[in-house]
Amino acid sequence: MNGVPDELACELLTQSLAAWRVTGQVRKDLDGAIVIRDGRKAIRIERAPPGTMFRWMVMVGDRKRAAISLVAVLRQVREALDPGYASSRVRIAAAPLLVPS
Repeated sequence: MNGVPDELACELLTQSLAAWRVTGQVRKDLDGAIVIRDGRKAIRIERAPPGTMFRWMVMVGDRKRAAISLVAVLRQVREALDPGYASSRVRIAAAPLLVPS
């Protein structure tokens, strides 16, 4: 398996919940998925199927979203568990260089 070992991903998620002051438990499921429960929601994080550009699949309730990186997984988890979190996304586009005058 390439990429981040599941144990490190679980530890990163556990420490992230603590840093965000969000309650929840992170565990590895029998089928290899990472499951986060906070009393209200269950979030399931699985490796994406081989051959796709994504590395992870994040399921919150009946909604399933792809994540290209572990950073994207963290963003999706925080958006789901922290109602006060104001997410911001960066868009990168080809454009002429702006030089201050």
